[in-house]
Amino acid sequence: MKTHLPKSQQNLETIENLLKTFAIQPFQNDGQHHFSIKEIKPESQMTSLFDKKVIISLSDPDHDATQIQNSFISLEFSMNLQFDNKFDQFSEAYKEGTYIFVGLKNSAELIREYVLYHRGKTIDGSLQNDATTESFIDNIIKSKSEKNNNRFVHSLYENIRGDDISCCGRYLSIKAISEALAPQQAVPYVMPVSFTVSIPLDDLLIFSAFSEYPNSLFGDLKIQFKINPNAFVFCQVDPVVSLAKFYTICKNELLSSDQDKLKNIDLFFRNWSLTFQYTNMFTQIGCTADLITGIRAEELTPSGLKNLVCDVKPVTVSVRNYIITAVTANMSGYKASETCLNRVRQFYSTRPFVVPAQRIESWAFPSGAALTGLRTSQNIPLSHVTDMCLIFLKDPRCITCFENPCYQDMQISTLGRNFPDFPINTHNEQFFTMQLAANNLDNIFEAIDEYEDSLATPRASKTRRYNPASDYTSFFITLQCERNSNGALTFD
Repeated sequence: MKTHLPKSQQNLETIENLLKTFAIQPFQNDGQHHFSIKEIKPESQMTSLFDKKVIISLSDPDHDATQIQNSFISLEFSMNLQFDNKFDQFSEAYKEGTYIFVGLKNSAELIREYVLYHRGKTIDGSLQNDATTESFIDNIIKSKSEKNNNRFVHSLYENIRGDDISCCGRYLSIKAISEALAPQQAVPYVMPVSFTVSIPLDDLLIFSAFSEYPNSLFGDLKIQFKINPNAFVFCQVDPVVSLAKFYTICKNELLSSDQDKLKNIDLFFRNWSLTFQYTNMFTQIGCTADLITGIRAEELTPSGLKNLVCDVKPVTVSVRNYIITAVTANMSGYKASETCLNRVRQFYSTRPFVVPAQRIESWAFPSGAALTGLRTSQNIPLSHVTDMCLIFLKDPRCITCFENPCYQDMQISTLGRNFPDFPINTHNEQFFTMQLAANNLDNIFEAIDEYEDSLATPRASKTRRYNPASDYTSFFITLQCERNSNGALTFD
């Protein structure tokens, strides 16, 4: 059977078909060497002080082929956090099991800017000055199963709220915070905190399509980057869940406690009230959120009748400075057989080594959104655009926390064409379905709850504003410019 293709479709090209032109058989091990992971130390001097660049190699001479998709960068750094509250109104029974989380939504957001080098020369187009925003957009639309499988790379709000170990960051107990801040007199109070972060290379958009790199043939790859301490977020961990978990784990300590402490613990679980309302979502570091600043049992009568008191106050958590103490590139790879290397060398003697890569460029509109909406214009040079993504800042300090502005009649126009073809509302069923389809989350890949809730949850009615019941800070709008065709992106 002969299939007829309309002339208008004969010249269509997809990235998938283009890559087949450059495809070769997989590398084969030489049989004498095992697969190995090499630890590569940075060329930059450690420790690296605030706002310094780090440069590190992404290949090892013991490997003929480097598996970029299985490699990651580990960073260890110490950060001085600032608080404007001492959290000194807690009874001893509640200090150890109550936590504030400080960490990252996605570990890749820690990198603020980067550039790649090949054999000592800058790779054209690899400079990214806003890598945090790029990683925010790229990682928000990863599937829920992928994020749950990478336990210490991503922080899902429901996991953090439930005191789950699956997180990228640190749970700071109120006991540790109050002990560190107690001797200090001047606001803000400073607490040193150590972090260890692992960043999979393919979580950086430029490496997302990178698989095996024949470094023995093409030479060394290096990355130079800076980290972004302002990418961190913080939130209150649900004290009902965390205290129950703490005293379940520390059962012996609980059973050996004195009678007053046991009574105070029982009082907490009997008297916890819905009136104790704190901020139920991530807050950008440097901003202010309502946190629990005190939980205590107060006596009402001389006979010993007690009441549970919970203080909720606005608290600002910020970063004073940081020091990077260690950086390691954990590179996976192996030796290849000589026959395989010769075949690869011959294959690429007449072809370029092609790695498809995307990048996200950030442009700010000259005016911000107001209560009446936003109508503005901006001249932006566009080339090979697959999507246009819009994010809306409630606070200029927000770089990974963006909420739905709940706009109506929203549309972008460029070169006489509208995206989408009709004005849309950012809080109805049509918009929700369009966003899932634009990000390939409408079939077998399930979106994370934070993204779905940010798209679909109403924030107010005509007469009332709703407080958040979950995290709504993972909102952005994707306006699709090119079409998906059987999983491949087609440029018309």
